[in-house]
Amino acid sequence: MRGFLASSIGVTCAAALALPLTPPAVAATARPVPTTEAATAARPAPHAGTPDTTMADWRAAEPYAPGSTQSLPLEPLTRNRATPTAPDVHEQGLTRRPVRHFSLLGIVWDDPEAELHGRVQVRTRAAGTGTWSGWQDVETHNADHAADRGTPESTSGRVRGATAPLWVGDSDGVELRVRSQPERAEAASAHHGTGTRNLAAAPPLPYGLRLELVDPGDDAPPPGASADGPRTADLAAAAEAAASAVTEASVVNADLAPLDATEIPALNAAETEQEFLALNAGELTEQQQARPYVGPRPRIVTRRGWGANEGLRERGFRYTKKVKAAFVHHTASGNNYRCSQVPSLIRSIYRYHVKSMGWRDIGYNFVIDKCGKIYEGRAGGVARPVLGAHTLGFNNNSMGIAVLGSYGVKKPSSAAVKAIARLTAWKLGLYGMNPRGKTYLKSAGSNLHRKGKKVRLNVISGHRDGFKTSCPGRKLYGKLGSARSKAARYQGR
Repeated sequence: MRGFLASSIGVTCAAALALPLTPPAVAATARPVPTTEAATAARPAPHAGTPDTTMADWRAAEPYAPGSTQSLPLEPLTRNRATPTAPDVHEQGLTRRPVRHFSLLGIVWDDPEAELHGRVQVRTRAAGTGTWSGWQDVETHNADHAADRGTPESTSGRVRGATAPLWVGDSDGVELRVRSQPERAEAASAHHGTGTRNLAAAPPLPYGLRLELVDPGDDAPPPGASADGPRTADLAAAAEAAASAVTEASVVNADLAPLDATEIPALNAAETEQEFLALNAGELTEQQQARPYVGPRPRIVTRRGWGANEGLRERGFRYTKKVKAAFVHHTASGNNYRCSQVPSLIRSIYRYHVKSMGWRDIGYNFVIDKCGKIYEGRAGGVARPVLGAHTLGFNNNSMGIAVLGSYGVKKPSSAAVKAIARLTAWKLGLYGMNPRGKTYLKSAGSNLHRKGKKVRLNVISGHRDGFKTSCPGRKLYGKLGSARSKAARYQGR
């Protein structure tokens, strides 16, 4: 794999020399407590009680922006009975209100180590019809998707606790309630000789709860967008920095596709083998040269293809040594999306991970939709061992694949399972891994495996194999055996 590394670095350096020397865009975006974006701060949100009929007109008057986030602090919904003037820390939320357009939401709080023990429910108003949805649950257990503890990403000072994101589609109204719930425990008291059930008191909610409403923006500026405001020197510098970030994200895939390509094309088995041998000449054993066991490269939509705003993420890339395992996840963001909406959905998750949760980039290395299309995730090159933030404790020497949707009770599509197999057959094959095999990874610390323990895992594992979690959902987890078998066949094993 040093062939991929060396050639990519050469292209990167050549492209960097051709670019203007501008300060990284991340300096303007990496702030300790991300709130409403600068792009939206100039557009005051309507207050509760604003007539609904004004929302469409208000939206039409907005200048173009490549996505935005509204960050709304939660309010107490009830008063403490013991102290009527004090808010109840066990129930917070937002009353029904109009807001700027958004398509994805989530809850964040100040301390990333704090957990939200309780239930989060939300109702939203569809922008097109004005119809309010029923109450929907937001997945609260999300801390297991994160950078490993002690890494620069986790200690940046920007990271916040958060729920999983929920995709709701184009909406312009919201109502939210967050209720702390006691943890039930069956306890037989030896001291009193009873076997009664004890209910622990409801824990307080985390401090600094905010509702994040994410508008994914358009994947490209509409005609005339540049005429919305003056081209000041600061704007010109920001545009140059953004262009530099776009090129940086593209050149790391230059061995596989032209610069600025929106997709990396699929190759058949012979073409993939030829490419693999050419890029790794002199590094392979005779056995590897005779039987590389690399699956055919699948078609992959690049970050440019799904419209990533490269100015959001932290500049530069971080790599691990190799890819010994693939962890499969679900995004727990709901199944109410159309495949035509997936670029917007990924842009929303990307923005939520970076601007709301404080990560350096989207956490997953790859994303797969229910139609079986594969998308590049975290920047750094699809063939390279990019360090992600997907499986707390096991991000080193692994990759994270997220299937868009929630698969606790719903079966994943056969197209999605096939895409997992095709992707892992190719990417794991580049690093000599057998999809049906086992491997050892050293834990960086999780609630299942202590830090420093060498853990034996399936080469294709579910998130729950590394962390005590329901991810990737019972139904998707049950399909991983099929994905392993298919991937091994694609490799010719």
